[in-house]
Amino acid sequence: MSKHFETIAVRTQTERTQFSEHSTPLYLTSSFVFDDAEDMRASFAEEKEKNLYSRFSNPNATEFIDKIVAMEKAEAGYAFATGMGAVFSTFGALLNAGDHIVSCRSVFGSTHSLFTKFLPKWNIETSYFKVNEVDRIESLIQPNTKILYAETPTNPAVDILDLELLGRIAKKHNLLLVIDNCFATPYLQNPIDFGADLVIHSATKLLDGQGRVLGGITVGKADLIREIYLFARNTGPSISPFNAWVLSKSLETLSIRVEKHCDNALKVAEFLENHPKVSLVKYPFLKSHPQYAIAKKQMRLGGNIVAFEVKGGIEAGRKFLNNIRLCSLSANLGDTRTIVTHPASTTHSKLLEEDRLEVGITDGLVRCSVGLENVEDVIADLKQALE
Repeated sequence: MSKHFETIAVRTQTERTQFSEHSTPLYLTSSFVFDDAEDMRASFAEEKEKNLYSRFSNPNATEFIDKIVAMEKAEAGYAFATGMGAVFSTFGALLNAGDHIVSCRSVFGSTHSLFTKFLPKWNIETSYFKVNEVDRIESLIQPNTKILYAETPTNPAVDILDLELLGRIAKKHNLLLVIDNCFATPYLQNPIDFGADLVIHSATKLLDGQGRVLGGITVGKADLIREIYLFARNTGPSISPFNAWVLSKSLETLSIRVEKHCDNALKVAEFLENHPKVSLVKYPFLKSHPQYAIAKKQMRLGGNIVAFEVKGGIEAGRKFLNNIRLCSLSANLGDTRTIVTHPASTTHSKLLEEDRLEVGITDGLVRCSVGLENVEDVIADLKQALE
């Protein structure tokens, strides 16, 4: 098999059936059959690799996993029904009561809830560092710290964390480095190259790229994935064969889609940076981004998310959204369609104001997931909504 990303995406396929199909079929089956009692015994004893039951594995899920494993240069992986299924199962499998996490404060809202509301029920605590306080990470590490966790780029403020630095810290203190790579995709960034032990994706976003299905995946070191697999096999957050099939097909066009997303997003960011009603624009490949040099070091392109600040606070943000005509108002991102969200009044409205502001979600912040329309039409819509 080629080492080239595009060839891996297109040519990684399950074995052909007796029908010699060119495109992998759907395997909509709950279970699988065995030749005889010995075949069944050996399969359940894991002496042979065989699909037993679709909650454990399924040919469609395996193909999707194999593609992401190859793209991320990982050893193994496991797929889930949703991105949060992947996040929770990764922590659930690898942490014990009394363990400790050090995490960047800028994490997805549901991940924040997991750290603050649910993991504490099992006596698992989290200490946070801010994006601009990476020099504080080592002071937060305790004897019971097991995982160093971060998203980069972050959601929704599009900050960048230095993966090489995180990798060094994790190695020095013998921690597991877990990175949510959802905003970048394996096409733009490979955290394993910088020392990550595990990489998580919400496949719902750019991996699908068309706003159709939910999915999640964790890839990385085989011994850690084995623990995650056993946890998921017994708790049941497995991906459906249909969603895995859709996602595997989506990956065939990931590279060309993401190239175009990034091209459009940079043009949108440049337009916004010069607009009088916009006080701040954050896009990793704009020279004005505070972590521009780090983004250039570890990312191929800047991604499809642009964060910007509308002058005039929450009211101005709401007014801007009400004036949008072409773009979609939605909580999703990474779609073919451009989506605008006002986090302060929607996705992050349940956070305390001080918590919101701490992670850069100001009253006027707008997150724009730039799609694949003609970029001139997207810019025209943003322009009329601002004015």
